[in-house]
Amino acid sequence: MGSKVFVREATGLVKKASLLDAVALNVVNMSVGAVFLAFPLYTILLPSVNGLNLFYCSIIACVLSIPQAVVYTMMSLRIPRTGGDYVWVSRTLGPLIGGTLAFAGTAMMMLAFNALDVLYGVMALGSSASLLGVSSLSKLATPGGAPLLQFLIGAFFCVFVIALNVLKPKAGIRLVSVFTIAGVLSLVAAISVLLFYGRQGVIAWVNSLGLSYQTLTSSYTGSAFSLGNTMLFTTFFAIYVYPFLFGAPSIASELKGKSAIKWNIPLSYLFVSILVTLGFFVLYQVAGFRFVQAAMSNPTLVNQYSFNLWTLALGVSKNFIVSLTIAIGVILWNLAPAAFGFISTPRYFFAQAFDRYLPSLFAYVSPKYGSPVFAHLFDLFVTLGVLGIATLYYNSILFIGYSTLSSIVYFAVVGLSAVVFALKKEKGRAKTTLAVCGTLTFSVLVYYTYNLLRYYQIWGGNPFSFAYVATVLTLGALIYFVSKSYHKKRGIDISLAFKEIPPE
Repeated sequence: MGSKVFVREATGLVKKASLLDAVALNVVNMSVGAVFLAFPLYTILLPSVNGLNLFYCSIIACVLSIPQAVVYTMMSLRIPRTGGDYVWVSRTLGPLIGGTLAFAGTAMMMLAFNALDVLYGVMALGSSASLLGVSSLSKLATPGGAPLLQFLIGAFFCVFVIALNVLKPKAGIRLVSVFTIAGVLSLVAAISVLLFYGRQGVIAWVNSLGLSYQTLTSSYTGSAFSLGNTMLFTTFFAIYVYPFLFGAPSIASELKGKSAIKWNIPLSYLFVSILVTLGFFVLYQVAGFRFVQAAMSNPTLVNQYSFNLWTLALGVSKNFIVSLTIAIGVILWNLAPAAFGFISTPRYFFAQAFDRYLPSLFAYVSPKYGSPVFAHLFDLFVTLGVLGIATLYYNSILFIGYSTLSSIVYFAVVGLSAVVFALKKEKGRAKTTLAVCGTLTFSVLVYYTYNLLRYYQIWGGNPFSFAYVATVLTLGALIYFVSKSYHKKRGIDISLAFKEIPPE
């Protein structure tokens, strides 16, 4: 039956990723560095930052996502397969739901973000160079400032990383680990710089911009904490950090040893939670709560001086080597998610092709290199196409950033599938734990979905965004029906694949 149900009887993938690699994939996917870059881009759009406490917000968001971490850990141990959550959901809730939502919520979301992450990395190179006094690269910092050069630099990175993943898959995974370690060290350097130079360093930097630290600080007259505003902004941590736990599970069949499967999520979740929460704690302690509140809602600081933790550390630092370390970190934290995406996206395409949901060509694995070659090449061509459009028409393509809506919906369905799996397959304490955590995961992600829809202007939603999400969801469903019809004419019932766990 195996040869009829699946494309073949074995995936052909090789176990090559260590526990460190698995943790690194999760840390990068949870956007540790990007969260400190991006938060002012959303706070500036809030009706009010009164009582919005980012330190408490991170803690609350972290706690709310603990059930999801439990779900991903338990399901990874039970079904450690390439494609991770796609396999769990499609086997529990069926191919139409699992295939459609995994296609829209992970594969297509990452496919779109890979190009944007690369462009952001190129722009970070330009802005970092400018801050370090290298004015010749300053045009790279502006969308469309030097479109040809931006595209060429970005394309070189894409081709290099994807070629590495095709020819040396282990090296491609290890590259993400290197990016992660370097990025974490640079973030530690940024936090250390703020602690070393302290409040006086912040005051000196702000005043050097022609602004007044005292005036800005005095302009915030709100409270120290508001539950309503803080809870609303947990949605920011949802679309950037805590729910994005599918990194290592997406390559589960390539992880070496059960410890890598068992511990990658708990370790990375704990590490990310501490690092993110600590970063905001230090920001408040050093710069001052009232100043941070005023700064992250001040158009001049946010739009003209790109106020965030990273730029504040660069502005405060007086040591070139330390500043260079921080600047490299900013670049790496933009490029690292793309390097991860170039690993994970083809794995989702591979897993869905292995089930015959997508064309079987994507399931081909090179016997020489042990990599899904055509899935990688498809990823490369689409990424280069989106990158080219983004460098020329940046503002016109930003709507795809709202595609995280489909990811949040998908994660809610992952929680629901865990409940169904627990009721059907589990017994005793494991049944209760998985069912309860699945229910809590579903409830929390529904809350985030509501916030994304109710306050869509804050999170980047517009008619084009909704059209894009609807399009990829519709496309995902159509692919299933077309594939089912195509294979039925050839005597293959693809629904049978979703009643079995695929081979390793």
